[in-house]
This record gives sequence, structure tokens and C-alpha cells, in this order.
Amino acid sequence: MVRLVLFDIDGTLIQSGGAGEKAFWRVFATEFKIPNSTAPLNFAGRTDPSIVRDFFAHHEIPASPENFQRFFDHYVFWLDHMLGQLAGRVLPGVPGMIAGMKALPEPPVLALLTGNIRLGAQIKLSHYQLWPHFEMGAYGDDHEDRNQLAVIARQRGSKRLGRPLRGEEILVIGDTPRDIACARAIDARVLAVATGAFTVEQLRKETPTWTAHQLDQVSVAEICG
Repeated sequence: MVRLVLFDIDGTLIQSGGAGEKAFWRVFATEFKIPNSTAPLNFAGRTDPSIVRDFFAHHEIPASPENFQRFFDHYVFWLDHMLGQLAGRVLPGVPGMIAGMKALPEPPVLALLTGNIRLGAQIKLSHYQLWPHFEMGAYGDDHEDRNQLAVIARQRGSKRLGRPLRGEEILVIGDTPRDIACARAIDARVLAVATGAFTVEQLRKETPTWTAHQLDQVSVAEICG
């Protein structure tokens, strides 16, 4: 039986209309004076600090703690602003899946496993009234390596439940191959959902436990039993 469910955010729980990426570029332009950056940044499934590190490297900006702090202090302001300007949404099936998990005879702990920094995750999910559903999480400011975030999430879930969790007691839900990889890093089950940038066919090549076009096609009893 699944005791801990770890949700990704972007492309899994919500579609923000690109608010996060737009906030990144706005900080690059306003604080680091690099508009229209040519940095080949890949956002899907990555941690926020690793994306910023790539930008710094591309533009030969020191990856100092001060520059990371400067970036994220301004990023959260722009993120909140962009969420109010763009047409985002909660993705299909998300409210029903959360409600279904909470209604189980032994509800699992619902938590987050995301590359977003914690405050960025809170800002995004609060905007869509989802933040209160999650008891804990592992975030991009805990570690830059997504697989290490899975390890941290398992440790925190084990502490919350008062005992070590086995891999089969953990379910990761995400929309990218990186979500599948981090589930494998802790021997967890994984549901890959094609509501982000990857198709069902692309996700199936990574051999997740389950795949779905969207979460309202999934039985909570099947994946949590």
C-alpha cells in the first residue's frame, strides 16, 4: 500500500502559462542586464538553482551565494506578478485525484517533489488554491540534483510516518523523464502523466509503472493499492 505520494508541480498539478520561465527571463534582464539571453536553458524537470547555474556559466557570471540570493529574491516577486497576468490552470483530474487519495481508508501523506524552490512552489500552488493539500516536500533549494531530492523526500516522509519507507510504499507522479528517473533513484512506483511537454509515447519509453494522458483517466485505488 502506498503511504507517501510525491507530486511534481509544473505540467503535473498546474499549467502556469509559463509564469516561471517568464519570471526567470525578467530577472535576467532587469537584475543582470542580459535581455534576450542566448543561454540554451532547458526547464523541464530540472531544479531552479541548476537552471540559474547554467545561465551564470553561459554568461560568465560568478555562481556565488550572493548572486543566487540576488536572483531568487527578485524571482519570487516576478513570479507572483506573472501568475496574475497569465492564463494558467489546474490540470485535469488533479482535484479529483487529491480528493480520492484523501478519502482512502488509510490516506497516504501527500507531498511535493519539485525542482521549484520552496517559496516558488508555495507561490504557484497558493495562486491555484492547492498549497494546503500538501504536508511536506523536497524542493530545488534542498538540492540541485533531482534524484537527491527524491532521497530527501523519502527521508522526510519516513520521519513524518515514524518509520523507514520501502520503495513500493512511495508513488511519484510527474510529467517528465526526469520524474521517472528520480522515482527509480528510490525504487518508488511512478505514474507518468502527459500533461506537460512529453507525450505518452515518449514517457512510456522510460518504462514508468503507469502512464496516462491526464490524471482523470487514473484510478486512485489502482495506483495506491
